[in-house]
Amino acid sequence: MKKILLPLAAIAIASCAQKAPEGPLPVIPMPQEVSLDGGIARENAKIVTVVDAGLPPEGYAIKSTRGRIEVRGGSDAGIFYAMQTISQMKEHGGVRTGEIRDFPRYQWRGFMLDEARHFSGKERVKFLLEEMGRLKMNRFHWHLTDAQGWRIQIKALPLLTEIGAVGTHSDPSAPAQFYTQEDIREIVAYAAERHIMVIPEIDMPGHAAAANRSYPEWNGGGSPAQPDFTFNPGKEGTYAYLGTILREVAELFPGDYIHVGGDEVNYGSEAWLTNSDVKSLMKRENLKTLKDVEGYFLGRIADTVKVLGKTLVAWDDAMDAGRGHDGEIIHWWRHDRPDKLERAAAEGIPVILCPRKPLYFDFVQHDDHEVGRKWDGFCPIEDVYAYPPRDYPNVIGLQANLWSELTHNTDRVDFMVFPRIFALAEAEWTLPENKDYASFSERLEPEYSRLDTLGIYYYDYREPSHHKEPAGPEIIPRQDLRD
Repeated sequence: MKKILLPLAAIAIASCAQKAPEGPLPVIPMPQEVSLDGGIARENAKIVTVVDAGLPPEGYAIKSTRGRIEVRGGSDAGIFYAMQTISQMKEHGGVRTGEIRDFPRYQWRGFMLDEARHFSGKERVKFLLEEMGRLKMNRFHWHLTDAQGWRIQIKALPLLTEIGAVGTHSDPSAPAQFYTQEDIREIVAYAAERHIMVIPEIDMPGHAAAANRSYPEWNGGGSPAQPDFTFNPGKEGTYAYLGTILREVAELFPGDYIHVGGDEVNYGSEAWLTNSDVKSLMKRENLKTLKDVEGYFLGRIADTVKVLGKTLVAWDDAMDAGRGHDGEIIHWWRHDRPDKLERAAAEGIPVILCPRKPLYFDFVQHDDHEVGRKWDGFCPIEDVYAYPPRDYPNVIGLQANLWSELTHNTDRVDFMVFPRIFALAEAEWTLPENKDYASFSERLEPEYSRLDTLGIYYYDYREPSHHKEPAGPEIIPRQDLRD
């Protein structure tokens, strides 16, 4: 047999090309089942994709050899998630040879962005959606209206953006900022390409001051601290007005859900006690308490949402006003009210976990940080990663919420979101028995470098001095503008 002699350098290169780097699989979130042989697929290895109905709808399987990468997905979404795993491996040394089988822990893997207090803008939203898709997250909850601003164009009601979009939390006189319907369609399509459903939130009956500045005839009043806070539940025209809004919203967002808020109504509902329209409603409908009035209002809105072919989603406050039946979904956010979570479990109400601690990303990440919220502590990345501490009945997913009172610019948003969103993604996707914080921390290392390349102003848990905490906004009180 003739021997073929190769230069030693060529042999070394060939050997190195076949051997995977040391350490855990460089993928976030960590897949459920990994069986690798230590090799690396060739850079030009052929990728074959097949939809396999035998896999979970969002699940996938990857079988890699040196020359071929076979991808099977339970659906197009499963194939997309498999490609994110392959992409991350390529970024960090190449596609490992062997087999990976994967599927999500939760069906709802969400992130919420509040744009009512401070406006982010289309390109920033697209960047966040890009990151969410890379991390296999599939629900973008878009908080578009609140007391400080109305950020969605409703063509039948132009004053909502001409007047209601003026101002931010830090500057009530800031020029109007909002998304046109063309912007929204573009963003929704961009999200859909990444298998992300966009859930719009139109907050009601509280948090309505921006809308009430626009159309004061539907104002239900508020309190000294929260003026013009509510819609008027006693006027029949209020329901026609909100129905007009919800119909345009339903047309813009083809997903299954509309979030109607339903939180903190008591901040302004005392005004209903002296409102003649509300008093007439209470007498006519035999409503005894303000919570009954709130329940009547949300019932009417729920009927509208149902007629529009959508499922109602609300904050856990709405459970006390009768919501949470017929498949309606509740966001449990009040970490100090575990009774609400227990009640939802007892009544079979689908729940998304998003408690302030540890899933409010407007909470600070370190005790030394000053810009942001604290409540008997704060929300470090370790706590995000470890959540939830156990399985809860009827829980369909997790979500982190970024409220934007103090995230007034890109640096502030970056600092509060990254790298906690990586921990969130793994908490949402990976089964508890497959999670390991030491492994996660090692896999996070190359992500810091990637964020540096992208120019993201993140909080560096390894080197807190790398990016110091950005300053918060200078707040201009609204009442000063009225003097």
